Amino acid sequence: MIPPELPNDESLRQKAVEKYQLLDTIPEESYDNITALMAYICNVPISLITLLDNDRNFLKSHHGVDINESPREISFCGHAINSENDITIIEDARADERFAGNPLVKDFKAVFYAGVPLVDPSGFKLGTICVYDDKPRKLNEEQIMALKAMSKQVINLFDQRYKNFQLMRLQKRLMGRNEELKKFAATVSHDLKSPLANISSLTDMLEGESQGKLSEEAQSYLMHLRSSSNQLRRYIDGMLEFYKSEELVHHKVEKVRVQDLINDLENMAVNEPNAKLVFECNTKSIQINRAAIMQILLNLVVNGLKYNGKSERLVTIKIKANQSLNAFEVIDNGDGMPGEFLDQAFDLFSIAGLKDRRGELGTGIGLATVKKLVESLGGTIKVESKSNQGTTFIFDTCNT
Repeated sequence: MIPPELPNDESLRQKAVEKYQLLDTIPEESYDNITALMAYICNVPISLITLLDNDRNFLKSHHGVDINESPREISFCGHAINSENDITIIEDARADERFAGNPLVKDFKAVFYAGVPLVDPSGFKLGTICVYDDKPRKLNEEQIMALKAMSKQVINLFDQRYKNFQLMRLQKRLMGRNEELKKFAATVSHDLKSPLANISSLTDMLEGESQGKLSEEAQSYLMHLRSSSNQLRRYIDGMLEFYKSEELVHHKVEKVRVQDLINDLENMAVNEPNAKLVFECNTKSIQINRAAIMQILLNLVVNGLKYNGKSERLVTIKIKANQSLNAFEVIDNGDGMPGEFLDQAFDLFSIAGLKDRRGELGTGIGLATVKKLVESLGGTIKVESKSNQGTTFIFDTCNT
């Protein structure tokens, strides 16, 4: 018997095997289906998917035998990965000096062998897909082609597994970074709100005690100070809302009366006589994540009323519900958005440069929060708008 030699790039090849994290894993149907199919196509009792580990041949899938591994020094696959050929065929191992006295031949009657190396994208031979028989035989061209084709399919499964691991690691890192950002936002807001409140209080106090004593220039400074403080406070509140929005998505989907939704929105958003909210809905109740939908609609309704210089301000909400999807339209008759701004309307910190009814600029956080919530609910959102003619937001959400 001649044990297979280790490849010249063995240390790198071993790392390539280990990166897929398949060694010592339990059987999986996707691999077992392949070995069962190859045994049928090649008309043999045994078919394997193997990985050459340090000193063993690990059987990721084994059709026709009950063992999970065998010593590498007696493996046929060890010779197959050293071959320059794209398939290694041994018609009768009893007549091959490499396998004289080999326990696989003596004890397991492994007489015929055909193996195709499993070659990863970097060119490393990880193991084989192979078939055995207990008597000498030949494979026809179709059977050889099938083995080669299945070796590529096995590698595709390996690579898909590796990519899934990479995505899971990336997702874990992103979740960690998001948690850090949420903590950072909460900490910053806590640390900034107190001095901001002090600035606002001192500004009011200074203005009250100095009535009639300050020049117009000094009074304008106080107004600017108050306006800047309010703008910063809105940024802080907006950032907290943005990072806390994910928590709303975890609320359960529930059956909600549309009239209750109307009442809540009117109570929270409509507090002036020249502002009106109109609802159109094809059902009396809908299946929704109430907390998330309320946050979305509240943002859009408030924007529609706030950025609206009309004497009569109107926001219309249309809802169409079916078994799997809820479709919403929020239409206002407000100031609209410039056409060049629409493509970036949902980007964080993106602002159109328009001032609201109080003469204040937006923060560019509200619509980013809306989009984040809609997409977290499995939906999409788009905006249509024309300057001075109003804006329409169209979005949908899954109701399961």
